[in-house]
Amino acid sequence: MSELLYEDDPEPSDRHPAGPLYVPVRPGPSGCAARLFRTPLGDRTAVGFTSERGLTATLGPGQAWIRLAEPALRALTAPLGIITVTVDPQFTAPAPRPVKPASYDVPALRAA
Repeated sequence: MSELLYEDDPEPSDRHPAGPLYVPVRPGPSGCAARLFRTPLGDRTAVGFTSERGLTATLGPGQAWIRLAEPALRALTAPLGIITVTVDPQFTAPAPRPVKPASYDVPALRAA
C-alpha cells in the first residue's frame, strides 16, 4: 500500500484536511477553551464537527461552540501534547453521575 506524502502535512495519509469545524468549547476565566476528549483507548484528542447539527446531536443543544479550521485546532492543542483531531465522532458516553454510597448490612457492626 503506498502512502501519500505531503510536505508540512501532519497526517500524510489524509488527502484533504477538514474544512472549518464546529469545535465544542467551555467557558473559562479568560474566555472560551476548546473541550478535549478521550479516545476509546484513553488518548486525549481534540474534537471537531463538520456541521452544527452533528455537534448538537452528539453533545446536546446547550453545547457552546466556535468555528476553527483544522490546522488552527491542531495548533491550539499541540502545546498540550495533543496530536489527534477526531472529526465527527459518533459514539459518546453519558456524563458521569455521582454515585450514592452503598449501604451494607454488616451484622458484626450492628452488634457492636
